[in-house]
Amino acid sequence: MKPTSKKIKIEKIDNLPARQVTYSKRRRGLLKKAGELSVLCDCEFSVIIFSATGKLCESSSSRQMNGEDLEGLNIDELQRLEKEIEGCLNRVNQTKEEKFSSEVLELEAKGAELMDASNQLRQDIGMLSNGSVTFESEISTAEEGWLSESATNASSCLSTDSSLDDHSGTDTLSLKLGLPYGG
Repeated sequence: MKPTSKKIKIEKIDNLPARQVTYSKRRRGLLKKAGELSVLCDCEFSVIIFSATGKLCESSSSRQMNGEDLEGLNIDELQRLEKEIEGCLNRVNQTKEEKFSSEVLELEAKGAELMDASNQLRQDIGMLSNGSVTFESEISTAEEGWLSESATNASSCLSTDSSLDDHSGTDTLSLKLGLPYGG
């Protein structure tokens, strides 16, 4: 009895590891089929694939594109081949530079967002430490014991590291907030 083949729906695979495995298997299969077509039909092929991460995979039936089997070519054919390869290399380099530029811009934007968040946290901490003294004087005596214990715990959890960060030149600040133990 012949096993029935299950048709799969052609759509993006959401699971990243499954997508990478499928990409690898299908890429190998595609290159194998192109090679078989070249042998069976005496034709040439060229396949260029860019992965989701921008990695280039290329294959060609012409061994000359790989720098092999060049002895039979004349000067004009060698120059034409050289120009084709240079054109391919220029397109790859341009794509690579565009990706690098894009990633640098994204990282700069994320860095600016992190700096803004850091500055906001510093302001919030400054307001909290200044406001706790005023707030303590306005509460009742019964609450004062709990608040001073909380302030002691909070101030012991609040630490600053005055060593300079090599990249940003700013102080490192950390804050831990929580209820006091035994309260």
